[in-house]
Amino acid sequence: MDYGKLGLKVGLEVHQELDTRQKLFCACPPKLFREEPEYTFVRRLRPSQSELGEVDPAALFEFMQGKTIVYEANRETSCLVEMDEEPPGPLNGEALDICLTFALMVGSRPVDEVHVMRKTVVDGSNTTGFQRTCVVSLGGSVEVGGRPYRLQQVCLEEDAARKIAEEGQVSRYRIDRLGIPLIEVTTAPDIRSPKEAEEVALAIGRILRATGRVRRGLGTIRQDLNVSIEGGALIEIKGVQDLALISKVVEYEAMRQARLLDIVSELRARGVEPSDLAEEYVDVSEVFASTRCRIIRGALKRGQRVYALRLPGFAGLVGRELCPNRRLGTEMADRARFWGGVRGLFHTDELPGYDISAEEVRALRERVGASEGDAVVVVADEAGRCRRALSAVLDRAREALVGVPSETRAADADGTTHYTRPRPGAARMYPETDVVAISITPDRLERLRAALPEMPEAKLRRLRSEYGLNEKLARQVVDSDYGVLFEELAKETGASPTLIAVTLTETFRSLERDGVQVGSLSDEAIRGAFRLLDEGLAVKESLPEIFTWLAAHPEASPRDAVRALGLELLPRDELRRLVEAKVREKMELVERMGERALGPLMGAVMSEVRGRARAGDVQALLREVLRTALSSLSGE
Repeated sequence: MDYGKLGLKVGLEVHQELDTRQKLFCACPPKLFREEPEYTFVRRLRPSQSELGEVDPAALFEFMQGKTIVYEANRETSCLVEMDEEPPGPLNGEALDICLTFALMVGSRPVDEVHVMRKTVVDGSNTTGFQRTCVVSLGGSVEVGGRPYRLQQVCLEEDAARKIAEEGQVSRYRIDRLGIPLIEVTTAPDIRSPKEAEEVALAIGRILRATGRVRRGLGTIRQDLNVSIEGGALIEIKGVQDLALISKVVEYEAMRQARLLDIVSELRARGVEPSDLAEEYVDVSEVFASTRCRIIRGALKRGQRVYALRLPGFAGLVGRELCPNRRLGTEMADRARFWGGVRGLFHTDELPGYDISAEEVRALRERVGASEGDAVVVVADEAGRCRRALSAVLDRAREALVGVPSETRAADADGTTHYTRPRPGAARMYPETDVVAISITPDRLERLRAALPEMPEAKLRRLRSEYGLNEKLARQVVDSDYGVLFEELAKETGASPTLIAVTLTETFRSLERDGVQVGSLSDEAIRGAFRLLDEGLAVKESLPEIFTWLAAHPEASPRDAVRALGLELLPRDELRRLVEAKVREKMELVERMGERALGPLMGAVMSEVRGRARAGDVQALLREVLRTALSSLSGE
């Protein structure tokens, strides 16, 4: 796609948890728990009117779902503040300083006074029904490829509870994450391509990590995207956790909007008018009385009904692909699920199919009065749900006549997105009356300016010169969550900087691809593993196994890992016996290759000792034993 011709505009909202000693409005530690909860409580949240008497549409949508929320907690990570049984304490000054530090690094102007606001959220992720947030600074920019990208604002807010399960009309959340300080960096819509979006997000992430005060691990950083094209609409896409997915999400959203605009043109060319789309939800259960379709047959057996809606002039368009794995029919199914609670829908662009016969399709069209140019949508559930679902489908069809509906969507693992709710309006924000305003004094800013961290490019140059890292490895360290820890380990331990850098970047990424929860490793656990190398209690080859074990046993120590894995170093006499036995076993190889047999023998021994001996020790013993063996052969 030609993104310039499309008029693509993208803005980013980067959310990053901050590494502080306590949460934003209480003294609870910012950590998660894995055990069973010590207690639970139940809430149902509802929206309230703003000061102008308005109700936010996104909040109203969540309320309409009729959800009951069960919250899980333990006493170590949450208190009455998270339960909304006690007013919040003062704003965490440590978290505010981190936000101000980032603001100064990017040239953003700190506000004179920080005022906490409430942002209505009734999806269950906040026990209060709102999220506390405050603007810390305005403006600023980040530079990518020699071009500045403007920032709109830097905010400090509380993170939400984490969803554990969805069970029908009941959602389960853990409130351990609720209240962890979160910085939100919002860019202006200056981004003009998918690649730029990824690069700008990476640049912001680098500067955040350069502060040395951000948390790491899965879920600690999330990107939201605001995407539009000329003639389309502003779409907010929530929850992109994988940086590498950003460009794909932008690409697919631009494609989706462009093809929705093509559908608008097609419908207008066909002469379809909004008045043609009538609220006529027809009970067609008898058409499917003998159907082989498993879904419909199951619904009828449960005493449910089958309803249909005619969409005049929509034939061939409901099944049209908008982007990979998404069609207009998929968009309609999203609405039907969210507003009607049905499992999904069928439409005539994909029928016959799903064990629905051509005869049933013919009878269906006849029953609803559909002509060849019309599409028909079918749902099966309780009658009330069917009518609500088809009403949502009808609304989506009417929107297809106008353009791209402005809405909030969530990112999927393949880069596509799905509908979650209408876009929020201004009515969702109102002042927080329980937290006093904080003045940002000149003295505070001067103190922070005097201690500003290095910018990423300066750190990249220093890592290369000071630690002898090549450019690729130095950049990997800068882009990782372990930049500060790398330097600490390089100064505190005897391990080579290259080994430390490779372990914290390439090894950890490899372990993550294998499903290891590397983010659960504490700095102290990582330090302890490298100290084992200094103390001669482990070898570098065993580090991946040690970290894998520690990730699954976060309360244990590296020494525990070595014992559990049987990785204690072999005594020298035992190692010598093993080397001598291996040389005797491979005498034919020794006779044939002479001193060149050292390489193959080294591989065979190292494979057998499995990280229980240093490579240097093995090599020295092998040379000695091999020399003796060759002398013996020559004497014969």
